[in-house]
Amino acid sequence: MSINKKFTIGGDLTVNRLGYGAMRITGEGIWGPPKDHDEAIRVLKRAVDLGVDFIDTADSYGPYVSEELIAEALHPYPAGLVIATKGGLLRTGPNQWPVNSSPEHLREALEGSLKRLKLEQIDLYQLHRIDPKVPFEKTLEFLQKAQQEGKIKHIGLSEVSVAEIKKAQEFVEIVSVQNMYSIDNRKWEAELEYTKTNNIAFIPWFPLGGGNQEGLEKIEGIAKKHNATAHQLALSWLLHHAENILLIPGTSSVAHLEENMKAADIELSAEDLEELGKV
Repeated sequence: MSINKKFTIGGDLTVNRLGYGAMRITGEGIWGPPKDHDEAIRVLKRAVDLGVDFIDTADSYGPYVSEELIAEALHPYPAGLVIATKGGLLRTGPNQWPVNSSPEHLREALEGSLKRLKLEQIDLYQLHRIDPKVPFEKTLEFLQKAQQEGKIKHIGLSEVSVAEIKKAQEFVEIVSVQNMYSIDNRKWEAELEYTKTNNIAFIPWFPLGGGNQEGLEKIEGIAKKHNATAHQLALSWLLHHAENILLIPGTSSVAHLEENMKAADIELSAEDLEELGKV
């Protein structure tokens, strides 16, 4: 089955559905600089060469490192390149992610992202997490104001329920939702359906890794048939599963990036999809 390879975010940003997630171009624990700075730069440049026009990052990746590397590698940005970033998490050490979505912190985070990315406006600014210590309305009011000021073009959310998306929609237009989702972890299926119905981009992170061994064997069997890896097949399944899914597989290696990009060329049959639906 052939698939539509493009999606339009927010009615005006048309991108290839296979993008790039820039979390992995940092150090271990998503902390500090990458082990190989030059390879990180090569990865970003090669991604754009291969047709990537949607790059997902966050101020907390490093922190700051990922955004700085994107600007170093790609600024001045090619026409049509959409850089999505996020705010709402603090970093206190490797693999540590305390939440802070207070307006005060988000203002600082947004201003920092604009400066590091050398942009006057963020195309897609995503709330990294809802903060249980801050009224959601206060966070949304900040995002609404930043959008009115022209610092943000479009607004997205991450790790949210349908009820939370609806709440946010009372304040601003939501154009993307980034939740953990994969062929073997479909906890957020209702959220995917809601975004699909409302033409909102759904950006799954962790596209393979639900720990389902039996499912993994099934994926590997079908992957072999397509001369592909299990990871490539899992990415391809997501592209076939819903046309509003945008993929952001991340890597710090050019070879792995090139492998990921081939997932867009795998055409799964109705029979393949039926088998994979049972994973």
